[in-house]
Amino acid sequence: MNDRQRKKPKAIIVGGSIAGLSCAHALTSAGWQVVVLEKTTAPPTGSPTGAGLGLDPLTQNIIGSWLGQPQLLHRATLPLTIDQNQATDSDRKVGWTLTRDESFNFRAAHWAELHGLLYHSLPPEIFFWGHLFLSFTVSEDKSWVSVKAKVLQTDKIIELDGNLLVAADGSFSSIRHTFLPHLKLRYSGYCAWRGVLDFSGREESETIVGIRRAYPDLGKCLYFDLASQTHSGLYQLPRNKLNWIWYVNQPEPQLKRNSVTMRVSDEVIRKMIQEAEDVWLPELVRVMKETKDPFINAIYDCDPLKQIFWDNVVLIGDAAHPTTPHGLRSTNMSVLDAAVLGNCLEKWGVENLHSALEEYQSIRLPVTSKQVLHSRRLGRIKQGLTLPDRHLFDPKAASPEECKDLQQKNMPFFTSVPIISRSTL
Repeated sequence: MNDRQRKKPKAIIVGGSIAGLSCAHALTSAGWQVVVLEKTTAPPTGSPTGAGLGLDPLTQNIIGSWLGQPQLLHRATLPLTIDQNQATDSDRKVGWTLTRDESFNFRAAHWAELHGLLYHSLPPEIFFWGHLFLSFTVSEDKSWVSVKAKVLQTDKIIELDGNLLVAADGSFSSIRHTFLPHLKLRYSGYCAWRGVLDFSGREESETIVGIRRAYPDLGKCLYFDLASQTHSGLYQLPRNKLNWIWYVNQPEPQLKRNSVTMRVSDEVIRKMIQEAEDVWLPELVRVMKETKDPFINAIYDCDPLKQIFWDNVVLIGDAAHPTTPHGLRSTNMSVLDAAVLGNCLEKWGVENLHSALEEYQSIRLPVTSKQVLHSRRLGRIKQGLTLPDRHLFDPKAASPEECKDLQQKNMPFFTSVPIISRSTL
């Protein structure tokens, strides 16, 4: 046995967000050595974009197993046991319940908090912060992949070798582009205003007392408000934070630097607040108005891919299945991708890498493909956009049967997601 065969197999993971960190956990647990390349210069100490996340029960269990102390995740999240959709009459500024599911069983997390938990439970030496991925080559015998990256602080080019390259580099994946150069993301037809209000020390303020009066189950409920051709979401995060999102139909914006997140001027924010006052309850508008630095996300997805690995290169997370946020799938799919990939690599070993990646693809593609398309459909229903098989959804006139389509539990594989192949059962 030569030196290479005696060593642990090695994976090079491109991307240090939650998908990349999840993959590092899963592959380390499977007996692999990992290196994580990330272009940002240091681990985040807070979330500049202030995103909230909803974690499903399986994702909670998987992350808990990686952390070794499930109570850490429990303490860093809040329950989301209720999924409630409600209509808003923008003229009269009143609302009423359309659907309410009290067995939702998710938990709410702040992006920065979850990222910190995953990061701090991994060895710090596996991270190459401030390293920009440039290119890769696969050896002729398909047993090795060589990756080039630039050290941003010095402009030095380094080269790393491994058995596997994992693309966790997001919706605009440059690695995916190598194999699918003509693939374009699909604009949904709308953008989302997003923000997180930190109300620490202001628990008894008029804004917080008012929002709790209007939304009495905050702290355990995922609220969706639907008005004419628009909808919003609201839920509480740990450490006295409120996460809100408001979807607005509009033409596709001009994006910069392959990012769907756009910072906006104070004047644009003022106009957003004025428009919100025309649509939403005053209690929700006040939360939006007092939020520091709200931002805009352009909402994209893409039609499901037919392939998510090539030779020694595999896609996970948003690189494998860009999706809209309406089914709370992005983070959950990333964690499941990582767990399944780790299981398959452990089962097959590096000597059968192609079989491992083939099984990973066969398990994940049927699930993620249906979930991406369902999330797309749910977004179009809530935004009052056209669908070929139904009329435009009007929350003020919708029947109880039509309103059932709004519930999160309709997501394919909502209660049962395969994490190993049936052939291994």
